Amino acid sequence: MADSDCLFCKIVAGEIPASKVLEDDACVAFMDIGPLAEGHVLLIPKMHAVTLDELPAEQAGEMLGNLPALVRAVQAATGCQGVNVLQNNGRVAHQVVMHVHFHVIPRNEGDAFGFNWPASSYPPGRMEELAEAVRSEL
Repeated sequence: MADSDCLFCKIVAGEIPASKVLEDDACVAFMDIGPLAEGHVLLIPKMHAVTLDELPAEQAGEMLGNLPALVRAVQAATGCQGVNVLQNNGRVAHQVVMHVHFHVIPRNEGDAFGFNWPASSYPPGRMEELAEAVRSEL
């Protein structure tokens, strides 16, 4: 199912051009037009889903089955030292295009890309409390 107002659905439909690097029945991967680094690629499902939790597991599995090969290809093509694979889920998490997508971003020591990682710790008992809450939702 596609969303006629969705930029990525229009790419899937061929209505908007994209520099595709991979395509199969489940997904398309193409160069990001606003790259954070040279070689930045987006991997999207052909099926429209706004956030990852809306995507059926089978569709997610088929799409993500391509991720290891895509990462290897980006690394080989760019000669980068590492790769970030990012998925922003919802506006508060910096999702801009409301269609599930994964960023494959080449990284090199000293590059300009960065993000804040404010690691903290749990008070006694809180981690297990939250773990149990997550388990009960599964």
